[in-house]
Amino acid sequence: MGVFTYENETTTPIAPTRMFNALAVETDKLSIKVAPHIIKSTEIIEGDGGVGTIKKITFQEGPKEGYMKHKIDSINKDNMTYNYSIIGGDFMTDKVEKISHENKIVASPDGGSILKVKTSIYIVDGADVSEDAMKGGQAKGAAMFKAIEAYLLANPNECN
Repeated sequence: MGVFTYENETTTPIAPTRMFNALAVETDKLSIKVAPHIIKSTEIIEGDGGVGTIKKITFQEGPKEGYMKHKIDSINKDNMTYNYSIIGGDFMTDKVEKISHENKIVASPDGGSILKVKTSIYIVDGADVSEDAMKGGQAKGAAMFKAIEAYLLANPNECN
């Protein structure tokens, strides 16, 4: 099995605790609020919402619905880390075993925060996958982050 890894940092004026709450604690209901045209529903299919929980996220894009299965690998409020893996979905091919995301939020000098994301895509042995194809989801993730950021800026009492 091969692993393709890339890292990304995004800055935001949102304070670290609020951003952590939005991305890790309240993400299910917040995603539907900020992007109802993309996220149709989120449901827990296994677990209690904590580590080990598997969620099914159903998308609503165009005429065809899609989904992904998302497993919570770890949550640490003190260190503001949230790690999860995409372990299935109709967009995944037989070439990809899983996609893992390690997220850490740190304070920035200006009072906002920096989201540090390390993404690892686990490729099945012998599979040939282009780097461009593997980075395809990065733009969607960035768009969702910006939508959440805009919502938090417009609603200062949310996710405190």
